[in-house]
Amino acid sequence: MKYSVIRREANIIHNITEWIKGDHTNHQIVLMLSLIVGLCSGLAAFILKYLVEEIKHLLTNQFNLSETNGLYMLYPAIGILITALFVKYVVKDDISHGVTKILYAISRKRARIKGHNRWTSIVASSITIGFGGSVGAEAPIVLTGSAFGSNLGKRFNLPQNTVMLLVGCGAAGAVAAIFKAPIAGVMFVLEVLMLDLNMASLLPLLVTCLTSVCVSYALYGTDSMFSFNLDKAFTIDIIPGCILFGILCGLVSLYFTRSMNWFEGIFGKLAKPWKKFLVGASVLGALIYFFPAMYGEGYDVISQLINNAHPDTIMHNTLFYGSNTLLLYLGLVLLLKVFATTATNGAGGCGGVFAPSLFLGCIAGFIFANLWNDALGLELGNNGFLSSKNCALYGMAGLMSGVMHAPLTGIFLIAELTGGYGLFVPLMIVSVMSYLTINTFEPHSIYAMRLARKGELITHDKDQAILTIINLESQIETDYKSFTPDMDLGKMVSVISKAHRNIFPVTDQNGVFLGVVTLDSIRKYIFRPELYHQFTVTSFMKDPPALLNTNDTLKTATEKFDETKAWNLPVVNDEHQFLGFVSRSGLFNSYREVLVNFSAE
Repeated sequence: MKYSVIRREANIIHNITEWIKGDHTNHQIVLMLSLIVGLCSGLAAFILKYLVEEIKHLLTNQFNLSETNGLYMLYPAIGILITALFVKYVVKDDISHGVTKILYAISRKRARIKGHNRWTSIVASSITIGFGGSVGAEAPIVLTGSAFGSNLGKRFNLPQNTVMLLVGCGAAGAVAAIFKAPIAGVMFVLEVLMLDLNMASLLPLLVTCLTSVCVSYALYGTDSMFSFNLDKAFTIDIIPGCILFGILCGLVSLYFTRSMNWFEGIFGKLAKPWKKFLVGASVLGALIYFFPAMYGEGYDVISQLINNAHPDTIMHNTLFYGSNTLLLYLGLVLLLKVFATTATNGAGGCGGVFAPSLFLGCIAGFIFANLWNDALGLELGNNGFLSSKNCALYGMAGLMSGVMHAPLTGIFLIAELTGGYGLFVPLMIVSVMSYLTINTFEPHSIYAMRLARKGELITHDKDQAILTIINLESQIETDYKSFTPDMDLGKMVSVISKAHRNIFPVTDQNGVFLGVVTLDSIRKYIFRPELYHQFTVTSFMKDPPALLNTNDTLKTATEKFDETKAWNLPVVNDEHQFLGFVSRSGLFNSYREVLVNFSAE
């Protein structure tokens, strides 16, 4: 019975696949697949949000808000432990840093994402966040959506540029679904995944985003994610405050990014998984015990701040409850949240920095508005007054712009999240100033910096993007005859007679590269048999103009070709063993082929 059901489902999928492949153009096929990706992304986002909320409600709904609760220290550790065991024994693969994995797949793996990512990130992140992990669900769901797009592209044997587009569709659909923000989904692909858009690619992205949003509307209703009423419209008087706050958002983003990298480095030095778990779970548990606002994604705190909730509602289950210390409490959360987020992932949890960025931006805006108004001695209605709830929204856009280097995504996301379209101008001011500020210190987003350091990041620079896509190892030519150091000229001539190259690597018995011999260097001795036993390889061997390593990027290879003017360069591995040559002409031909495919609509 079980196998007949599986066969029936397989036949249905096969029939749908064959119908799509039928008498349809490639453009029509991509549009149909983008619609399917939108449906899958929307459903995946709903399942993830539902699981997170249900687990959180089950664990915390009985807590007395006026008292501290020790379970806040225990729940996150349990969630991370379950997640770590799930990843180790069920997934058996790394599923952390979801957006970074997508960027890596686009640049180094021909946009191929493993099939298990269509569901494993949902399970792992729902457990992590539901039990209190201080991370966001957006990066896992973005990886899930992209995995749907990648595997559909693989199933239909689509070219790399089309698979990249479907990966982008999955990411855009996931953002659009989880936030009910279709425009932000498109902007996310443009700014964070750095895919170039043209008219041929824009339509599938829009189809995916609209489809996924409609799924969210059908399952969650059409209300904005956060309820917000604009009680103070934009006026020209607040521009100085917005500019200053935008700079502050850039500095907070820099603090968040640098602190996260530093703390991740500490976890990287811990070799044993159990050590990482103990350190991360201890730090996270202590922080959430004293600051329950860090529990989970923190969207409830955002909703409270932009709707002027009572301070005790925000400071529930803390030692601050009932006191007039809201700004102090929020200031400590602002400083310590990054350690809770990093501890969650470092200990073995699964989540992203999307929600923490929004959370911190909201808090930063609320604090800034109150301090700004108090410092200037202004009250509601006076010129230059900054509404704390409005400023909380500005901060959400500003932190997203700074941490993710995505000002357009931040602007449109906050407008769509809250329906606060009347705040476009201040949102733009804060976002742009934040981006300009952090860009002075960090040229890449928190997602991209790891790949950028290795030269594995695709950017909007098409020349750089192509050099990133081409894999150096795929350019290695191995049809070369080699010499050993003890060969005499006679043996060398015997090898040359069977070769069709004019350059010969010299290696020892273990394959370690020693140098090269060119045909030109021995040409005048070839027809003098009396000299065959008088010269050995070492008489003609010389060092190559440069060496390539398998860890080098193609950009590095092209730079070495330009510096040396060589036509062939040897490639070695980390043990200095010879692997082959890369030729300038072969590299140029591969570049032209990828350029044609990469630019094709």
